[in-house]
Amino acid sequence: HLCAAESISVGPHLLLLLINGLLKTFRAAVYEHAVILPDETDVPVSQDDAVRLMNKNMDILETAIKQAAEQGAHIIVTSEDALYGWKLSPFLSFPLSFPFPFPSPFLSPFLSPFLFGHTPVQARLSCLARNNSIYVVANIGDKKRCNSRNSICPPNGYYQYNTNVVYDADGKLVARYHKYHLYSEPQFDVPKEPQLVTFNTTFGKFGIFTCFDILFHDPAITLVKDFQVDTILFPTAWMNVLPLLTAIEFHSAWAMGMGVNLLAANAHHVNLKMTGSGIYAPDSPKVYHYDMKTDSGRILLSDMASHPRLSPTYPAAANWSAYATTIKPFPVQKTTFGGFISRDEFNFTQLFENAGNLTVCQKELCCHLSYRMLEKEENEVYVLGAFAGLHGRRRREYWQVCTMLKCRTANLTTCGQPVETASTRFEMFSLSGTFGTEYVFPEVLLSEIHLSPGKFEVLKDGRLVNKNGSSGPILTVSLFGRWYAMDALYKSRGTSNSAMIYLLMITSLMTVTLYNVVMV
Repeated sequence: HLCAAESISVGPHLLLLLINGLLKTFRAAVYEHAVILPDETDVPVSQDDAVRLMNKNMDILETAIKQAAEQGAHIIVTSEDALYGWKLSPFLSFPLSFPFPFPSPFLSPFLSPFLFGHTPVQARLSCLARNNSIYVVANIGDKKRCNSRNSICPPNGYYQYNTNVVYDADGKLVARYHKYHLYSEPQFDVPKEPQLVTFNTTFGKFGIFTCFDILFHDPAITLVKDFQVDTILFPTAWMNVLPLLTAIEFHSAWAMGMGVNLLAANAHHVNLKMTGSGIYAPDSPKVYHYDMKTDSGRILLSDMASHPRLSPTYPAAANWSAYATTIKPFPVQKTTFGGFISRDEFNFTQLFENAGNLTVCQKELCCHLSYRMLEKEENEVYVLGAFAGLHGRRRREYWQVCTMLKCRTANLTTCGQPVETASTRFEMFSLSGTFGTEYVFPEVLLSEIHLSPGKFEVLKDGRLVNKNGSSGPILTVSLFGRWYAMDALYKSRGTSNSAMIYLLMITSLMTVTLYNVVMV
């Protein structure tokens, strides 16, 4: 799969770049990939066999990349684990990984193979980017030698990292990111520090991280707040968890809460509840896909603002606690009861009437809801819930959540359990909370796992309200807050090393400068 010299040409979008210099908009693509998984094995696998497996997946990705380029896409994001899957034995993980050098605008696996060694998958990715004049974002394993005398060096003398790589439209490696927050990936190692990876293009500044990283401060928040990226590239293998953490629900909310473009490419595996990809802008989802009925992959494309902060539709920043802390709380219901969402005990109160004003509190968080139902189904029960505390089995993340949700049945013990359908519509809702964090993500999820583009908004005083008439049938309306300073991980490690961040910023600026020199 070498690059064919005669097939290399300057694509139409690159000609436009040369004419206009900078683009105000760009076309983005993400591909939700139904991964071909390896057979389980307890014997060593050769690298040639590993490459054959990856090439089966690459054949599918190649079709998607070409299709995106033919439709004018400037960049395509493919899913986490797209080349080989997620559960790998030690006999498989090592031959599926390759050493990746530090990115440089001068490095190409095609043009400089002596710097890369025997890396056929890298060469093929590079060629696909070069031959189609498109940026390609892929996820693969990266292995790095370590000192075997070091107590944390694995027995085989290599660290292995879950890695995102980005090839530019000339096939050069311009970004490499090692995932920091592993979920359940014993085949991979955790880097010493979270990496803050950015690169500049003529259609905006990009940052990159992977899957579970999105729930933590570093690298996700730092890239947006300190490095001021325009767009986040987000390969993921996300297992949907109702009612608060389906992929399209949370990822669209994160883009809105952070005020940044997010290109999210999920893996597709129905049995593991993996689906849900999208292209999200700060004001609204542009396009999304959720499919639990078929085993097929799907490509999504949309035009995006290169610099969304300069867009006339860019939403104003919200003070998430302004309204909730200045009003007199609505009467707290005597019928407050406990219920669980993903092992977290919420305080709930039922929406007894077709309209009303409710408050429910837990610890430092009070959640206020005003609502008016358009038509309430007799067998459908809704509750207002509040949770403040360290989340889940690992107890690493401090959540503050206000949520109005439909219970699975009329039995209140089912409130918080997964439910996918609803019939009740709301003529009006207004949800707010006394959040201690500025990082709050607004979620609205409709029946049959649909988003609600253009049908809700966040006011400057922190209220999440509906707009443009009545809602569709609602599963949940939530304000999902992350109080990073209260995280167990944050407290145990202390604040970030400022010298390290400064060094990473300088490195990023040097890379950008070199890139701009090459472009000129």
